[in-house]
Amino acid sequence: MDVVISMQAVNKVFETELLQTHALRNIQLIIKEGEFVSISGPSGCGKSTLLSIMGLLESPSSGEYYINGTDVSKLTPDDAAEIRNKSIGFIFQSFNLANELSVLENVSLPLRYSSAKPDKASIKQRALACLEQVGLSHRAGHKPNQLSGGQQQRVAIARALIAEPAILLIDEPTGNLDSKSGDSVMRLIGELHRQGCTICMVTHDPRYADMAPKKIKLLDGEILGDISTVVAHATLEV
Repeated sequence: MDVVISMQAVNKVFETELLQTHALRNIQLIIKEGEFVSISGPSGCGKSTLLSIMGLLESPSSGEYYINGTDVSKLTPDDAAEIRNKSIGFIFQSFNLANELSVLENVSLPLRYSSAKPDKASIKQRALACLEQVGLSHRAGHKPNQLSGGQQQRVAIARALIAEPAILLIDEPTGNLDSKSGDSVMRLIGELHRQGCTICMVTHDPRYADMAPKKIKLLDGEILGDISTVVAHATLEV
């Protein structure tokens, strides 16, 4: 399998005049094509910072970061935005949908702002296909505030899929949902993985973290261990 994400000795330090905060320390991380990785840990452990760096929303203080073999550690903002739009699909806890736009228009946004400039008919066709994939093609003309929380998260997932990104970065996808809606969204995420999507998900819920075959835990900005690797080694020794 090809390597989609590679981080080597990545550190992130936030500095003020009086204080240095080491948010991430010596992060070594490889995510291969088709993998489903969960990242968990207590509040303040660095999960959101790590996801922000992975999504090119922040830069590391030091270390190397590659997406599909391209060194993205020190890109200009414009170059980072180009790679982010092409290679990364985001799914946020708060959905981040525009209530003044229809569901179809929300899903279409990444392609409307793509440098590839596809025509309107192609964008609509692709957006409808993504809505069909998440079971919401019948809601294409609705506004987000006419949908349930679980449905809004499905719209956000469709939007993340539209540009066929190399990886989906998912930040607490069930944080604003009740347990039934959360379970439904997680079943969809699991199905996307089975269809071949590469996924990295931050979650505080151990039930959902355990759904990922590869599990990583953070504490005080450091990776404690890849649980799936530990289990594999233990099995081999038995």
